Amino acid sequence: MNARTEPAPAGSDAIARPPLVRELLLVAGLFLVYKFGRQPATGRTGEAFHNAHRVWDFERAVQLPGEGVAQSLLLRGDGLVHVANTYYAAVHFPATVAFLVWLYLRRPVHYVWARRVLAAVTAAALVLHLLFPLAPPRMLAATGLIDTASVYGPSVYGNPATDSLSNQFAAMPSLHFGWALMVAVGLIVATRSRWRWLWPVHPLLTLLVIVGTANHYWLDALVAAALIGLALTFVHLPRRSASTAEHAQGSLVPAQRDEQALVGAGR
Repeated sequence: MNARTEPAPAGSDAIARPPLVRELLLVAGLFLVYKFGRQPATGRTGEAFHNAHRVWDFERAVQLPGEGVAQSLLLRGDGLVHVANTYYAAVHFPATVAFLVWLYLRRPVHYVWARRVLAAVTAAALVLHLLFPLAPPRMLAATGLIDTASVYGPSVYGNPATDSLSNQFAAMPSLHFGWALMVAVGLIVATRSRWRWLWPVHPLLTLLVIVGTANHYWLDALVAAALIGLALTFVHLPRRSASTAEHAQGSLVPAQRDEQALVGAGR
């Protein structure tokens, strides 16, 4: 990804942490705008199914693998598909909130750009949901897929005709995948542990779940990834957090510390 980087000045962690109350209000406001702002897309059933056929035909035209490949993996056992449905219902939002809270407390310099990217992607997703209502593959008979949540449980959606709490035609792009990808990117950038390269497992599992449960098309995830990449090109990523620099300073051997002390004394 082509995100620009710049070194973080010493002590910037303490300076960069935004006021807590302001951040809570901002994040809550963004969530409410997204939650209720996409409601105008509900009820556009005919348009949503027309777009679903267009997406399905486009994926076949460019020879993307059928979503049934992912679903067949989950249907190998009732327990496995139940876990996938639970993952879809319970991990998406809490994982993103935990990511933001951890960055705010431990890596505030990184929190600022990560929050900006998430806000930009969520806002763009809201616009796309309004402009391009899309019925998920579980509703499209042509896919041959089953609604795993309604068959095996648990399900977070009710009957589309009576469900007034969620917009089930907001499949494109997939914020489940977009937010999961951002969590992985943010933790890779903000940490230095060798284990940080395992974080991509989260978006990969999310991709398997959202497609295998027939809640999203492959294209929904591809568009979400493109939005993340686009947003990252417009933010400045600190090359190293202050805490990392301090850790590196503390890891110097005694001879190096003495040398630095002598150099500082001569100024």
